[in-house]
Amino acid sequence: DIHTVAKGIGLDGRIGPKFLHPGPGYGGSCLPKDIRALNQLSTDNQYDFKLIRAVIEVNAHQRVLMLDKIKKALGTLKNRTVGILGLAYKPNTDDIRESPAIDLILLLQSEGASLRVYDPAGMEGAKLILKGVNFCRDPYEVAKGADAIILATEWNEFRNLNLELLKQALRQPVFVDLRNVYDPAKMAGLGFRY
Repeated sequence: DIHTVAKGIGLDGRIGPKFLHPGPGYGGSCLPKDIRALNQLSTDNQYDFKLIRAVIEVNAHQRVLMLDKIKKALGTLKNRTVGILGLAYKPNTDDIRESPAIDLILLLQSEGASLRVYDPAGMEGAKLILKGVNFCRDPYEVAKGADAIILATEWNEFRNLNLELLKQALRQPVFVDLRNVYDPAKMAGLGFRY
């Protein structure tokens, strides 16, 4: 259980629990830029910094793993409608720079999926870069007629969804929680393929 592992690691005061949340990779304007700069600095100084290269590669690969998880849940993405909850790279910001959700949307589109999306703050910025995406007013409009719903950013608004209403709106009750917000047993009990 990733939450148990993260709690254990977070007990170390040098690390702490604040940023140990599993998900589809890191994003934003600072961390990716700083990691790339550190990688470039090591290259410029003829240092083979394998660890930092691995961090960059693993983060990029997380998007592919998430796509695979969604494909496994749906079988195929061609002519499927997928709902995405969250566009910002983290909650409480409108920053979509290097957001895992944006990368995932582009991957889903390349596989033939239609997208319905909602984010409490990141919609305006996303509209400038995403084409062919249906921007919705709330999570329930996202779910309407979708073959699956994907929780990509852990906004508090998404932690307290009316799950029965969401399930009724979906074409099939597939919920892919990329942020591990919900309890798998509870979701299964409600009839979701989680």
